[in-house]
Amino acid sequence: MSSFAIHPIDPSEIAALLHASHSDPFRVLGPHRAGDDLVIRVFRPEAKEIQIVSANGKEQVFPAERLHIEGLYQATVPNESREFPYLVKVIGFDGSEQVLRDPYSYGPIMGDVDLHLFAEGNHKQLYEKFGAHLREIGGERGVYFAVWAPNAARVSVVGDFNFWDGRVHPMRKLVGCGVWEIFVPGVQEGAHYKFEIKTVTAALLLKSDPFGFFSQHGVETSSMVYDLERYKWSDEQWMADRSKKEWHRSAVSIYEVHLGSWRRVVEEGNRFISYLEFAETLLPYVLEMGFTHIELLPIAEHPFEGSWGYQVTNYYAPTSRFGNPDELRHFIDACHRAGVGVIVDWVPAHFPKDAHGLAEFDGTDLYEHADPRQGEHQDWGTLIFNFGRNEVRNFLTANALFWLDKYHIDGLRVDAVASMLYLDYSREPGQWIPNAFGGRENLDAVFFLK
Repeated sequence: MSSFAIHPIDPSEIAALLHASHSDPFRVLGPHRAGDDLVIRVFRPEAKEIQIVSANGKEQVFPAERLHIEGLYQATVPNESREFPYLVKVIGFDGSEQVLRDPYSYGPIMGDVDLHLFAEGNHKQLYEKFGAHLREIGGERGVYFAVWAPNAARVSVVGDFNFWDGRVHPMRKLVGCGVWEIFVPGVQEGAHYKFEIKTVTAALLLKSDPFGFFSQHGVETSSMVYDLERYKWSDEQWMADRSKKEWHRSAVSIYEVHLGSWRRVVEEGNRFISYLEFAETLLPYVLEMGFTHIELLPIAEHPFEGSWGYQVTNYYAPTSRFGNPDELRHFIDACHRAGVGVIVDWVPAHFPKDAHGLAEFDGTDLYEHADPRQGEHQDWGTLIFNFGRNEVRNFLTANALFWLDKYHIDGLRVDAVASMLYLDYSREPGQWIPNAFGGRENLDAVFFLK
């Protein structure tokens, strides 16, 4: 948070907030010293009235002055420091009342070590820091949001908790790393959200969360807040035995299956079978046929049914076609208790161009190469990851570890490896760029796979 006063506020600061173009909203919103007093600014377009309520047991109420008709308010608390504990009471035009902790009263949250490891490409538990996490900070429950968008002019989290208004929760950009963050008290599990990104050319992008744990599919593409810490596994014996077993000396028989094609419930509109139902149908079939493992064709969220899951938009979210993350874990848990391993097809080679996904995420070629001779897959009309960028490589390696950690899967089958290894894959002369030694090998991809 800022350590200097801005009182009275510069009109240009107000204009930047109202047009959702302010790159440092914590410089204006939240608590700021003004001489011996404390000035607190709040932006809530839906508010008819704002009050600042003390949270120090004194039950003091400080009415806020409306600085702008669109919802910018300012209250003055006499003779108080920036450590003054307070809540924001929002009185709506419909008479509704909310009492909330101010998101702009918090300092930076993500630690320097996490940012350093991410910049190096070595953060093995990146999924514990980025995305949307239910947390308690300063005694308040809410959701911590973090996203990497280094070239964005402004990033806001928008959702059903703020009317999808990008002016309400603009995020803090952490210095030098391109990471944006905010903790929003009161947001609960199940909330739908996206990141609204204003590019340097003033274009507005609405992106789903690259690290989101649960996502809609089909026409609706919002990410959903989900608690991955709730599920209680019962495969302890399998996990203990797995760590001791010499798999390369054991017989393996794998049943490969695309969950969306294996079976449908015809009498109910030809609907998909759920993760829970697969535990009662697919698993007994695999046991009866004598297979040791099930290999699931890609189960990460993907918009195009015809891709069979090989065009992933949400790498950290199992597809919601068949149920929620805990229901998938129930299926894997059941497999393990029955002595069946689970392998998942993993697609780090390329990703689709869908507007809500990774493509041109912050208005630039962030996850992909800028040059189509390196960044575009001609056969599939998809984009190729920039394996030479530390943060991109970390996004993928952490994703592989995520599935092993959070879903207890027993192995990954890596898709389209040849297209990753060779720069001239499915390209004619002049359509590809040689490596630093003049060869056709994609040395960055080789390093990534190692």
